[in-house]
Amino acid sequence: MDRLFQAFADSTRRDIVSRVITGEHSVSGLAAHYSMSFAAVQKHVAILERASVVTKERRGREQIVRIRVEGIRDARGLLDEYESIWRRRVDRISDILAEDEEEGDTP
Repeated sequence: MDRLFQAFADSTRRDIVSRVITGEHSVSGLAAHYSMSFAAVQKHVAILERASVVTKERRGREQIVRIRVEGIRDARGLLDEYESIWRRRVDRISDILAEDEEEGDTP
């Protein structure tokens, strides 16, 4: 999961995921969208690949990048877990505050 958070921590990588989620792209096609070197885009794709968010396949001279749906589902599942934990904590805080208010109302 650390790799997943590292992958999504960078705005360029999030943008690459947004592009690839709509359909496969070559690394060179992706690189055309950014004001950085081809090698830098390759590094971003490699980080996404290590996080299991995308897959890369060689077709002739091109490297084709595709979204890995399972990786996106894993990310969503993890974020859903964290949301659930925080909602329970907020609910518990609300309960504690309500108890304090009730205790303050009694003489």
